[in-house]
Amino acid sequence: MEIAEVRYQGNLKTEAEHHLSGQLLKTDAPPDNNGNGAAFSPTDLLATSLASCMITTMGISADQHNLLIDDVVVSVSKEMAKSPRRIDTIQLEFDISGPNLTDGQKQLLEEAARNCPVAMSLSSEVNQEVTFEYS
Repeated sequence: MEIAEVRYQGNLKTEAEHHLSGQLLKTDAPPDNNGNGAAFSPTDLLATSLASCMITTMGISADQHNLLIDDVVVSVSKEMAKSPRRIDTIQLEFDISGPNLTDGQKQLLEEAARNCPVAMSLSSEVNQEVTFEYS
């Protein structure tokens, strides 16, 4: 199933249109790779996609187990390898607020996050450093 169409806009920029929603997404090369960082870079999107997928699967798990997670915020960072140029490490710092969760409930949510489709699709050469803080 085709999900999007991506067009080159020139000057190392692209625009993708999501078929179902019509939403547009723009990218730009990062400053350390000949761009000016005017939008997410493709590798920024990959790291951010991991965080979004983890939050989504946590939400699905929370709904299935009648858990309330009020607010989840993830700080996303990445480190690039030089040769070949690729993502070496994605760092995700979760801050989860809401009612007190038991250790078992936290483990359930964290397991759901770590086993999201994006996490399972990434090469084992991409280090995923994920921390969870509950407040």
